[in-house]
This record gives sequence, structure tokens and C-alpha cells, in this order.
Amino acid sequence: MAALVIAEHDNATLKGSTLNTVTAASECGGEVHVLVAGANCGAAAEAAAQLAGVTKVLVADGAQFADGLAENVAEQVLALASNYSHILAPATAYGKNILPRVAARLDVAQISEITKVVSPDTFERPIYAGNAIATVQSADPVKVITVRTTGFDAAAQGGSAAVENVEAAGDAGKSSFVSRELAKSDRPELTAAKIIVSGGRGMGSGDAFKILEPLADRLGAAMGASRAAVDAGYVPNDWQVGQTGKIVAPQLYIAVGISGAIQHLAGMKDSKTIVAINKDPEAPIFSVADYGIAGDLFELVPELVKELG
Repeated sequence: MAALVIAEHDNATLKGSTLNTVTAASECGGEVHVLVAGANCGAAAEAAAQLAGVTKVLVADGAQFADGLAENVAEQVLALASNYSHILAPATAYGKNILPRVAARLDVAQISEITKVVSPDTFERPIYAGNAIATVQSADPVKVITVRTTGFDAAAQGGSAAVENVEAAGDAGKSSFVSRELAKSDRPELTAAKIIVSGGRGMGSGDAFKILEPLADRLGAAMGASRAAVDAGYVPNDWQVGQTGKIVAPQLYIAVGISGAIQHLAGMKDSKTIVAINKDPEAPIFSVADYGIAGDLFELVPELVKELG
């Protein structure tokens, strides 16, 4: 029994989500192999080889993998699938694009967004926006799994896995890369940040989000938002935290002007410490907050920045 992890990377470095997925794979039992499919991706492969628990890194190097097109990566996974009892990828846009194709071609049911490995064939995953946890047992010969990375610690360094080149699958010819627009920010990436400052509809406007910037800068934090704030056009949609946005679990999550709708809580309630600032003392956000302040955010946030000064 062996597990194959599909690495998410940019050809030079591994994404943090891959480290959490390796931990989940190691809990499935047996060896853990990592597939790095890319173009000139030797650096990413070496990084994977240094992860604790990884016994082998498989490198499929070809121009058709340069931009991570799901159709091409899925073909590579299928070429290797017969050697594995488990195939795992992070439950990011990357993994969610690849694994349903793999599961369909293997004629097995995908197990989505697991947060715990109970046994090699049994897993826990959240349902109903995280209000219930389903225990799922699979009798399929190959378990195809996406991993909610907030449920697992990142794999440590210190490994020395063998790196092996495998024959690259050809271009599936079903899609082509056109362009990519990347949001640039001096702040940490939202899903990898240790501290997040988020604003909600209570901010009142996009300009009002500027009041949060000194707080985020002082803490070295990423900035996020609720769906209500994004839908209102206050901030870009890549700031959105929640069931239909990004799932985060930082060390510290500061929710400002966020009421705490169930969809938002689903995306951040696994944060280690939650601080809420809201003028409504009955807001649902206070039910999950470790610390809460009921009051005017436009007075409290500057005062907090001053105290941190």
C-alpha cells in the first residue's frame, strides 16, 4: 500500500498546501510518494525530497506541464495510478481541478476535503458548512482524496527521499494556456499567513478598509474579508474568506465588522485564536471568538493600533 501526493508548485518551489497533504498521506499508512509534474522543475522536486515522511519523488518533466493544466497533469497521474492505493492532492483550486478528472477516469468516488484520517479507508470531512462532520468509508480500490490543509500540520523538513524521473505523459490537447494575472501584495499570502485581519460589511465602504491597514502592517498580517464585503465591491474577491472563498487557519484571526454568518465561520473557525470587533454584542461571530469587543470599530481599531505601537 502506497500513497501518491500530487505536488502543487511553481516549478521552483512547493506551495505550502503540499506539505499539509504529505502529512495526510503519511497517516494513510504505507509509503508516501510525491509527483512533481512540471517544466524544469528540479528545484521543486528537491524540495519535496527533503520533506519528512516522503520516501520517493517522481518527476515528470515536460513543457506540457509548465502551467499546471489539469488535463495534462491528470493524464500523468492516471499513468501512475495502478501503483497506488491512495491518490491525494490539496483541496485548492489546483487539486480540485485535477482530482475529479482522475476519479472519473478510474471510476471511483472522490472523497473531498478530508480533515482527518481515521484509518486507511475511513476519513472525516466537514458537511453543512462545517456544522457537522461526516465519517466516510470507501471500498474503492483506489482512494482519490482532496485534503483540507487546515486539518493537518505541515510536514517537517529533514527527509532524504530518492528522486526518480518518470516518462512524461503527452499533451492531452484539450486545453492551452493563455495568460495569468497575479495579484501582487507586500503582505503575506492569505492562506499561508499566520495572522489575518479581516473586514466585513460593517466596514461600510471600500475606503473604510484603509483603517485596517495600519493594524495589518503592525502585525505583519494578511488582509481578508467576508463575502458580504466582497459582494458589495469593497475589496477584491481574492480577499474572501469563507465557504465559497479561502479556508484559513492562522495563529490569529481578527474579524472586524463581521457578523459571523455560517458561511464565513466555515472558512476561519479553525484559527488558533479569534478576536472579534463588532458593534452588535449578539453577533454570531462572538460565539466562536476567544476574545471579543462590542463597540464602534472606527474607534476601537485605531485605539488597538495605538496600544500595539
